[in-house]
Amino acid sequence: MLGHKVSKRGLEVDRAKVEVIEKLPPSISVKGVRSFLGHAGFYRRFIKDFSKTARPMCSLLEKEMKFVFDEKCLQAFELLKKRLIEAHILIAPNWKLPCELMCDANDIAVGAVLGQ
Repeated sequence: MLGHKVSKRGLEVDRAKVEVIEKLPPSISVKGVRSFLGHAGFYRRFIKDFSKTARPMCSLLEKEMKFVFDEKCLQAFELLKKRLIEAHILIAPNWKLPCELMCDANDIAVGAVLGQ
């Protein structure tokens, strides 16, 4: 959806694709909210407190809930949009600083992340 560029500075979002998100109007239907949250959810690991931020919009998807896109939903929508288009850059680690190795495993796979 957003795309990324790899450069000497690291990994960053593609500014050309960000313009589409910047101009995105608020959703006016359950289908639109579900679609937006689905796209934004793909990047949830990069958005701090994604679940808390998206809660007002998620409540619109509950069964038997009347669809009212109020001010709280609009604030959540705008904040998620803002966080989606921020250009975060991933850079190589500084080997002079300590690193943390985070591991996880299950019956069929092992995963690890090196963080700093």
